[in-house]
Amino acid sequence: MGKTGVTGIKRIINAAGYSWKGICSAYKHEAAFRQELWLAAVLVPAGIILGGTLLDKAMLVSSVLFVLVVELLNSAIESIVDRISDEHHELAGRAKDMGSAAVLFALVITAIVWAAVLIEHPPAIF
Repeated sequence: MGKTGVTGIKRIINAAGYSWKGICSAYKHEAAFRQELWLAAVLVPAGIILGGTLLDKAMLVSSVLFVLVVELLNSAIESIVDRISDEHHELAGRAKDMGSAAVLFALVITAIVWAAVLIEHPPAIF
């Protein structure tokens, strides 16, 4: 039997609202997300301008958005861990450290993509 509830376009509208609520919550409560979002506000237009081909532009922009995705997941992990207990526990610390490591890898991937694209196809302004 199927689940009863909201379906179709109403479900999509509700999901978009929940997503927006999550972005606003991350912006309000997570300094790292705010910093990365402001960096994205600079890098996304820069990627569109500096990318030579459509693929270059897509790689530059998507690598920046990838950092935001990973930061949101990291923040979600941290929120759940903090909700469960404020006492220090090895597994809780490990979960938070792994989330942080994921963000670090996302930033490294972004740096590699930007370096590769801009070295392979330098914009005319360089």
